[in-house]
Amino acid sequence: MDKKVVAVIFGGQNSEHDVSKMSAATIMAAMDDEKYFILPVYITKDGRWFLYDGPRENIKNLSWEKFATPAILSPDTTHGGFLRLVGDKFKVMPVDVVFPVLHGKNGEDGTIQGLFELAGIPYVGCGVLSSALAMDKAFTNQIARKIGIKQADWLEFSKADIDDDIEAVAKRVRYKIGYPCFVKPANTGSSVGISMAKNKKELIEALHIAKTHDKKIVVEKRVAGRELECAVIGNDDPIASGVGEIVVAEHEFYSYEAKYNCNKSKTFVSADISDKTKEKVRELSIQIYKALGCAGLSRVDFFLTPEGEVYFNEINTMPGFTQISMYPMLWNPEGITTSQLVERLINYALVGKNG
Repeated sequence: MDKKVVAVIFGGQNSEHDVSKMSAATIMAAMDDEKYFILPVYITKDGRWFLYDGPRENIKNLSWEKFATPAILSPDTTHGGFLRLVGDKFKVMPVDVVFPVLHGKNGEDGTIQGLFELAGIPYVGCGVLSSALAMDKAFTNQIARKIGIKQADWLEFSKADIDDDIEAVAKRVRYKIGYPCFVKPANTGSSVGISMAKNKKELIEALHIAKTHDKKIVVEKRVAGRELECAVIGNDDPIASGVGEIVVAEHEFYSYEAKYNCNKSKTFVSADISDKTKEKVRELSIQIYKALGCAGLSRVDFFLTPEGEVYFNEINTMPGFTQISMYPMLWNPEGITTSQLVERLINYALVGKNG
């Protein structure tokens, strides 16, 4: 059997660079060497691309970086892959499929997906438009509202709004949203740049933090409740996993710090909720997935209030694959191992976004 050549791209020019490295290590370790030939492609924080085909165990610590060679993904469809610099010449390295293990900006927002489309190379995950829409919390909220999915009250502001008259922004938040509220950069993942504000002083501080990450900021009313997550996989006929729960300890919400640097935060792959609520979460996950035109995979997050109301929070089109990431863990109770999950995702990419 001929092996499929899979380029696994990781790193990237964003604040989730290190998470991407951990996710890529998990994915590559899960890939069957009998079926796939892996080309690890690392994008540095300053945007340089390197290709490496040595021992895979060195990927985690990047001790191989000084031995890697520069490479670029060619947009020319006749190349069908990468151009690797060898001496003073470029060597064409064709690939069958790309697995972009990139979280956040310049990876999960449709930018690199556009490059894959130009190159004519199949790739894992959502397409250009769905990636861009899902990455932008304001656009996602608008679509959720359009199809009638319940969500927290929210407002959208630009960086210019904040710079021009932050007092007017604060006043509008006070009367339209109230406290406590969440202040979010519209286009970041892993809770990067997100703050909770309980008063005007904290709101102004949070707005200044958020605008350093994005030129568009979303302010949402806090929904007091449990944090639920559901994984979705597939193209035209997607399926949803069971429903998991995040229990945050020592933090007021599931921030970047709580996710990756607090060993007291807990994840449960089967939330202790009614079957009716689980089914509702699964149905809503599929609904928002289809409304955004997603393909391949996504993780959809919700809040469950004490009154039993389910509120949509956000969707992630390239969720983490680290050792503590919910997306792969949610499939384990369904009898799907991480290796099987990765194989499915690659197969979905190979049959196309409409397969």
